[in-house]
Amino acid sequence: MNHLIQVHQLHDEALSHLLFELAQDAHAARFDVAPGVCVGAAILSRGRVIGRGIYQHWGGAHAELHAIAKAAASSTPQAEWDTLVVTLEPCSSTGKTPPCVEAVLASGVEHVVIGSLDPDPRHRGRGVTILREAGVDVTVLESGLAPDMRWGLADIAQHFLDWNSIDRLRRPRPWSIAKWAQTRTGQLTPPANIGEGRWISGPESLAEVQRLRGRVDAILTGYGTVREDDPQLSVRAPGDASNPPMRVVFDSYLHTSPDARLFAPVESSAVEGAGRVVLFTRPGPDSVRARALLEKGAEIVALSPDDQGRLSLWAASEWLWQQGVRRTLLEAGPTLIQSYSDHGLLDQVRVYSGDVAGGRGPSLGNLLMDHRQNARLDRESGSDVVLEYFR
Repeated sequence: MNHLIQVHQLHDEALSHLLFELAQDAHAARFDVAPGVCVGAAILSRGRVIGRGIYQHWGGAHAELHAIAKAAASSTPQAEWDTLVVTLEPCSSTGKTPPCVEAVLASGVEHVVIGSLDPDPRHRGRGVTILREAGVDVTVLESGLAPDMRWGLADIAQHFLDWNSIDRLRRPRPWSIAKWAQTRTGQLTPPANIGEGRWISGPESLAEVQRLRGRVDAILTGYGTVREDDPQLSVRAPGDASNPPMRVVFDSYLHTSPDARLFAPVESSAVEGAGRVVLFTRPGPDSVRARALLEKGAEIVALSPDDQGRLSLWAASEWLWQQGVRRTLLEAGPTLIQSYSDHGLLDQVRVYSGDVAGGRGPSLGNLLMDHRQNARLDRESGSDVVLEYFR
């Protein structure tokens, strides 16, 4: 119990500073973990940090597991670990990963300091209860040192509060990320003599997109993009091809060709993978076209039209949710992206502006101007400039 006594002697201000540091470390990964929350954690021994970790990307190991692994690699024996400090209540249910409370209990720490409770009313306080019932001393410090030194969810992860809002829990839908590349002047298609008339982004950005594809449950596009670009929408290295996402096409009249690259065979391997193909269409599709596509392995889902006679994006979102899809990537043309935005279904945006002058075709500049951008990040990827934000 000596370790526990020493932990209690730690001043709340010292713990507050550590929580703030962990929150800032984790905040850098906010776009990679959304709709999850950027969490930071640390294992302490006698007031000294011996292992730190953050939640790095959607579907990956949580911050507590990274901190425990770092502590295990340190020279401090596990018997001397006494405290876990974590910015968010450890999860108590199985999702993309097992519940973190199990790993915390297995670590042997006697004291847990939590920055914020889980905002999900279905889980809020449950992790604390499990830890306390197992004999762990739990402290919750839901406050900050000053307006510019806070770790609360409202300060660093408003998107996570929105994801767990009552309205969204009542009518759940997947988190939607729109991604596109544009020239310096905002065109979505480069000049014909650049990038074979198709490619705007550099190799670093193309690699980033593959990693992003490997971390979503579905890739969404429209028939127009399939017709014009004939994409395969597979996941290739350096992306994680072990569990490739569903590939979804909005195709009202089932015009997708059975010869489209979507149906080209992809050898499942660590290098490349491709998920099932789903075509959203109107009820009563042409039977001949439907049969040809079914023979190619497509799954055809009929959706009722909305008030404007177009495929209902809400119906599509509800179907995807029922299929277990929680995170989607829109790799589509301006019409579908704009429609998602107009329906309030767009949550996150990533735009690659390549080092290319001029260009052809439409622009999504007006959409960028209309959006209220939260947690905005401007960065570089090779020769490209990248803009990311939450809607």
